[in-house]
Amino acid sequence: MGALVAVAARGGPGFVEVLRRTWDDGDAVLPLDPRLPAPVLRRLVTVLQPTTLETLGGTVDPALLDGIDGTRTLDGDALVVPTSGTTGEPKGVVLTHDALAAHAAAVHDHLGATSSDRWLACLPLAHIGGLGVVVRALVDGLGLEVHRGFDAGAVAGAREAGATLTSLVPTALDRVGADGFRWVVLGGSADTVARRPANVVRTWGLTETGGGVVYDGRPLAGVEVAEVDGELWVRSPTLARGVRRADGSTRDLRRPLPHDRGSTGWLATGDAGEVAADGTVTVRGRTDDMVVTGGENVWPDAVEAVLRRLPAVDQVAVAGRPDPEWGQRVVAWVVPVDHRPPPTLDGLRAAARAELPAYAAPRELRLVDHLPRTPLGKVRRADLPDAAPD
Repeated sequence: MGALVAVAARGGPGFVEVLRRTWDDGDAVLPLDPRLPAPVLRRLVTVLQPTTLETLGGTVDPALLDGIDGTRTLDGDALVVPTSGTTGEPKGVVLTHDALAAHAAAVHDHLGATSSDRWLACLPLAHIGGLGVVVRALVDGLGLEVHRGFDAGAVAGAREAGATLTSLVPTALDRVGADGFRWVVLGGSADTVARRPANVVRTWGLTETGGGVVYDGRPLAGVEVAEVDGELWVRSPTLARGVRRADGSTRDLRRPLPHDRGSTGWLATGDAGEVAADGTVTVRGRTDDMVVTGGENVWPDAVEAVLRRLPAVDQVAVAGRPDPEWGQRVVAWVVPVDHRPPPTLDGLRAAARAELPAYAAPRELRLVDHLPRTPLGKVRRADLPDAAPD
């Protein structure tokens, strides 16, 4: 059993050095997002019980672990990655060295990576999308450059200096483009651009799967994806051991398929989608994001994709709200383009009805100044404001 070392996940070589040293000592790393408010960090360490803290020059308060006794990790544990999941409550996903090695091998095999490739990490390291870049490079001995954060100029400079592989979210890719990279791995949030350059590969996965395990709709080698009542399930050597308990034990998330009790090792992802006869995977979104209105199912991503194309719409999020007649009504939160008249509900409904079933059209419009998002750009639907528009 080893220690659980909480590390301020600030980009740069310092984090990589601490990660290497911790693993060499047989311990596991708990990356902490230094941008989080102190009460949130305190709640996180109270739940996850790290044993020691690396502040990386005071990036987080050295007193953060005061009063925290800490508990050990299990043999083979490499990372405890914090995630709030869909509940908002912090949890730590335990990834083993074996799972990380399996993920790195599958990704590099898919990309045809060689020793001449060099990864650029420029996304937040407290999340698997950014941290996974560092891990893959270290595990397979590829070149690595780690930035403090995303900066378009710095990314361009790294590309010119020889970085061949990187991981980006759609908003970042829109700013820097894909030219010059051999591969850009795109994930983090739904991509609304219909066509990307040939060197951009869209990915789907979770922290619990070790990162992206479906690339351009096809599972990576060794990854199985099944559809169970509209929900995607995954079985893979990249899967997490489980979720860490405060006493250091792990709650295993893997279980049999509901229709095959003899099967083992499957993870219910909570994402809705379909698996075609040829194995192609289509992801619809989180199962708990689905809006059921008048007995009909509405997927927010599909409605957002239509509304986002309207000239007066800068950003948009769609979710359901209780309705006495329909059960739920479809609501659109819109950040309007500042130099145009704001969109109207009638305009949104007409656009939606032109491409989608009539029941998918919003029944309410709320104009807002911004949308709540995660550090990787996903809209936090649970935090969309409930106050009616003025």
